[in-house]
Amino acid sequence: MTPSSHGKPADLVITGCTVLVHDDRERIGFEEDTAIVVRDGAVDSVTTAAAAVAGLAAADRIDAHGQVALPGLVNCHTHAPMAALRGLAEDLPTEEWFNDVVWPVESNLTERDVTLGARLACAEMIRAGVTTFADSYFHMDAVAAVVAGCGMRAQLGQAYFSSQGAEGREASLEFALRHRGAAGGRITTALAPHAPYTVTDADLAATAALARDHGLPVHLHAAENRDQTDTSLARHGATPIQVLERTGILGTDVLIAHGTGITGDDLPLLARAEGRTAVATAPRGYLKFAWPGTTPVRALRDIGIPVGLATDGAASNNSLDVWESMALTSLIQKSTEDDPRWLTSRQALHHATLQSADAVGLAGTVGRIAPGLRADLILVDLTGPHTQPVHDLAATLVHSARSADVRTTIVDGRVLMRDRVLLTLDVPAVVRELEERLPALTDRGHGRRVQEYDT
Repeated sequence: MTPSSHGKPADLVITGCTVLVHDDRERIGFEEDTAIVVRDGAVDSVTTAAAAVAGLAAADRIDAHGQVALPGLVNCHTHAPMAALRGLAEDLPTEEWFNDVVWPVESNLTERDVTLGARLACAEMIRAGVTTFADSYFHMDAVAAVVAGCGMRAQLGQAYFSSQGAEGREASLEFALRHRGAAGGRITTALAPHAPYTVTDADLAATAALARDHGLPVHLHAAENRDQTDTSLARHGATPIQVLERTGILGTDVLIAHGTGITGDDLPLLARAEGRTAVATAPRGYLKFAWPGTTPVRALRDIGIPVGLATDGAASNNSLDVWESMALTSLIQKSTEDDPRWLTSRQALHHATLQSADAVGLAGTVGRIAPGLRADLILVDLTGPHTQPVHDLAATLVHSARSADVRTTIVDGRVLMRDRVLLTLDVPAVVRELEERLPALTDRGHGRRVQEYDT
């Protein structure tokens, strides 16, 4: 591939790197001594370093020798503002975690708390090579403003429970319509009912109808763990996935968070779902909560369901490190399937790039470094002792490299972090203000909860 013939200089040229590429069968490979040419926020060409150096004018250049260029990572399910609650509820079963700590504290949330938590989360994700995230939470106007300001890409949804009445569902729709296509197209939106155990069948059916009417996807938790599935069967005679099918949610484009409670009987329903169906897996949290299973990645992949990588919120995961999710997904799948040949490093990289982009509805926009796609990419430094020597580059990236090896993060052609220096967020200022707000934010003496966890 060679640079296109433009009269004006390129906006950015990255030279000397090895680039992760996808072929026409979506297999990954690597091209060495390569240059990436960026114009108008998109990848203009992927060419040889020699060609780029020889005759191409550019407003900015990055020498990336010794580095690997990857598509920016996608965090397919998180709650960015919960970075403000990191470490608050530790070593607790799921029910106590929600009812005794998290949902009482969330009843204190102000828009400013959400802004600060989102800024902290975006800074963490940018430093870890995440360029896009999918989020559902409260006060999402504030999160949208943070995304617009810091330069990331995001799919955002205003979460709601049926206990809020019709107003909650209406607010979720209003948010989605108001912010769809915002931040120069970097923000997409979704309807965000919380979960089948907190949203009634009637509200789920109404949400499905709204999604179809307005061309919006749905992002929700479902079959998070096996206990939820067992409880749903006992109370309603249906698994959470069966609830999604009978309420029409599976007839929309839906992103299902977690799915560790998906059963064999659920798979045919997911396989014949009318909309684009995807699942987000966040394995670190499942280990921490001691859930007995994990997302059935192999079974889902066998029926054509993309599985994207995620972290969940930092209150449950303590981290927004998708790099760690990639390594854990590979390792846990090997153990669960009793097969060291699954999930391979190349498969893990495929989940982290193209499948994650597909999961959030952006497969034609990001997830690959290729002409015409948005220039969302990261540069990873492999010169450290923990990544040398390199016998298998895919294995080095998945199992030896760390998020701290990300040197540069770029979204829409804009450099958000360069040589580990954040350019769009002031972390010390965020931390100072957040520390002042913590006593009021973490107070539980009022006895309120935003919801009751009873599954």
